[in-house]
Amino acid sequence: MTYKSFTVTLAEHIAHVQLSRPEALNSMNADFWVELPQCMRDIEASGEARVIVISSTGKHFSAGMDLGVFSNPKSVPMGGDPGRMAENLRRVVLQLQATLSSLEEVRLPVLAAIHGGCIGGALDMVCAADCRYATSDAYFTIKETELGMTADVGTLQRLPKLIPQGVVRELAFTGRNFSAQEALALGLVNQVFESQEAMLDGVMAIAAQIAKHSPLAVTGCKEMLNYSRDHSVADSLKYMATWQSGMFRPHDMMKTFQAKATKSQAQFDNLFPVKGLFEG
Repeated sequence: MTYKSFTVTLAEHIAHVQLSRPEALNSMNADFWVELPQCMRDIEASGEARVIVISSTGKHFSAGMDLGVFSNPKSVPMGGDPGRMAENLRRVVLQLQATLSSLEEVRLPVLAAIHGGCIGGALDMVCAADCRYATSDAYFTIKETELGMTADVGTLQRLPKLIPQGVVRELAFTGRNFSAQEALALGLVNQVFESQEAMLDGVMAIAAQIAKHSPLAVTGCKEMLNYSRDHSVADSLKYMATWQSGMFRPHDMMKTFQAKATKSQAQFDNLFPVKGLFEG
């Protein structure tokens, strides 16, 4: 798996995706928006990974959207009929939103390890992850307001599900930076580490713990949690019952019980690789 925006390694069922454009502060250029969903699909398709860790390189996690994305006449025409220009821009924004939604839609847990600045579109991205971790020097910004636009690829939709509504509104209206310590107090990040090295060690340890569990049980957790976030308790319970009636099998539970009895680690089968229709 080779990309212009990321480096990807896979070991011990953990896929480590690193933003790899430190010279450009890992800004989210055109390549990023095309490659991120493809990267998620490639990792999922292999069937080898059970958890994804996203981290970054250089001074900052990401400076956010590369404004060249919106100044590219190939994707955003600068002239012509206003109605057609508006319809085209709407489709562009929907495509950008779909890129970040790939973190939610992939069946594996996604853990984001954040250092330095997590600005604008980068905050949109990490809000779509399952869990977030930060270094003590990390900070977050809804930068779009300061630039004269409304954040449009996920922060305003996902952040209110993660931290209090009033705080989200303040952060969106002011565009101010908020620190890793404030993010921890608000519940946006799970843990704060003193250094990037310590954070990666800690996040990889959490990923390893996830990877030891039945991947079928873990993907079921993600599916149910995402569904329950957006539906009523009653609807979510019904969906849970339907999922369980189709996906639950005692095979993995028996492996767990046998491993506990012998004080060993249960070995679970991977999920089947994800393939396109009629692929071998």
